[in-house]
Amino acid sequence: MSFQDKTLTCQDCGQAFTFSAEDQEYFAQKGYTNEPKRCPTCRAARRTDRGSSSFSHGYRQTSREMYPAICAQCGKETQVPFQPRGDRPVYCSDCYTRPTTRSRRY
Repeated sequence: MSFQDKTLTCQDCGQAFTFSAEDQEYFAQKGYTNEPKRCPTCRAARRTDRGSSSFSHGYRQTSREMYPAICAQCGKETQVPFQPRGDRPVYCSDCYTRPTTRSRRY
């Protein structure tokens, strides 16, 4: 397939940009079917903005609320992403990942 440079308009800033033949070939090799909607500058800015928040499975996650807790193994103060209820032990990240003799429910 022969590709030729195309001039497209950025949906964010309204500036014209070139969708080069090389870029079109790359898009085709990757299986992308849509042309880019943003110029390289706006794409880079969007990538930077997206990098400032965490993503999981393609969905934006907001910052998790963390709760204070005391590790049941070492007694160190820690933060956990759930509200401890008191009926189960809570471990700091070091003790949780360290192999120990404590029993786990499977």
